[in-house]
Amino acid sequence: MSEITVRRATAADSRRLTKLVRGSAAYRGPYAVMVDGYQVGGAYIEHHPVHVAVDADGRVLGFYALLLDEAELDLAFVADTAQGLGIGRLLMAHMAGEARAAGLDAVRVVAHPPAEEFYLRTGARRTGTVAAAGRIHWDRPELSYDLTDAAAAAA
Repeated sequence: MSEITVRRATAADSRRLTKLVRGSAAYRGPYAVMVDGYQVGGAYIEHHPVHVAVDADGRVLGFYALLLDEAELDLAFVADTAQGLGIGRLLMAHMAGEARAAGLDAVRVVAHPPAEEFYLRTGARRTGTVAAAGRIHWDRPELSYDLTDAAAAAA
């Protein structure tokens, strides 16, 4: 695989990020309702720290969105063709650095159930469960990345 760069997304990335979300194999079947009609809009990208992992040819391999006011990871996706290549781990390390730089001590994640193991492997810990509500008919794991110096020293 060619060199991977993580950069700040721009509104021009909206279409590609939306396509990545809607096309994710992790959201087929009963989970499809979560991304049906979902759009990663330009205004959202401009307002929140959204970062993309791109290869040397500029192909988007994954991205994340961090909500600083809520101290929450809102979106994290890796392209199906880039699964297992370390892109997700790279993005979570980048997210943790950005969150620390913004003065956050922790970042909350309400995970897609099949993604819980990924978050645990990348340093999050389970903190609870978010009950099914609205269009989401299943409980979701709630996790947290502890970004304090003590947590980093223990890792």
